[in-house]
Amino acid sequence: MEIIDYRNVEVRQEDMFVLGDVTFTVNEGDFVYLIGKVGSGKSSLVKTLYGELDALCPMPDSYARVLGFDLTTLKKRQLPKLRRQMGIVFQDFQLLTDRSVFDNLSFVLKSTGWKDRKLIHQQIFQVLDMVGMESKGYKMPHELSGGEQQRICIARALLNSPKLILADEPTGNLDPETGCQIMEILQKVGRSGTTVVMITHNLQWLEQYPGRVFKCSDRKLIADASVQDCEPETAE
Repeated sequence: MEIIDYRNVEVRQEDMFVLGDVTFTVNEGDFVYLIGKVGSGKSSLVKTLYGELDALCPMPDSYARVLGFDLTTLKKRQLPKLRRQMGIVFQDFQLLTDRSVFDNLSFVLKSTGWKDRKLIHQQIFQVLDMVGMESKGYKMPHELSGGEQQRICIARALLNSPKLILADEPTGNLDPETGCQIMEILQKVGRSGTTVVMITHNLQWLEQYPGRVFKCSDRKLIADASVQDCEPETAE
């Protein structure tokens, strides 16, 4: 099953041209790395996948499809339906600082239509268990280490059993050992059949945890790039 299918797509940030002629397909269960230098368009491309930026189709044969949705005709009122099928992991965590881990996760479920309190509790403890944080539900975000907060972010992304996980530099602010732990979790998620698209500047991950590699370079997307051809990158 095709999770992402782009053909001759153009990406713009406001009036600035970012990427052109973007053509790539990502299938169910793929683990994908998106690499490139600072400002090369990685984050902008990912933002088109969840409707934060428009995926422009300037040619008659252009199209942009994610999880069966045609992004060129998708209305703003339909965005929540698309986003419920994906989970997003940010580098800067974006946890609500005024409530506990449990309440952070409960907020997400309630805002996406969950009403049964028992089912909400079951789902929260299930995703916390998946990331090894089953005993941390009562903690406030500031009481957690950076690695623990990132685990909670992954748990949050898994709440609605998504078909696609988008992770923007999920190990960028972590020490190497903690970064490996986060990569192990994401790999586990990928092995379960969930598609993972991960922005990273750390080329070590590409060697240690193999996957498909896409590179943003010279305002284009190079599909299935060779790891050996990838130059060291600078963190965004």
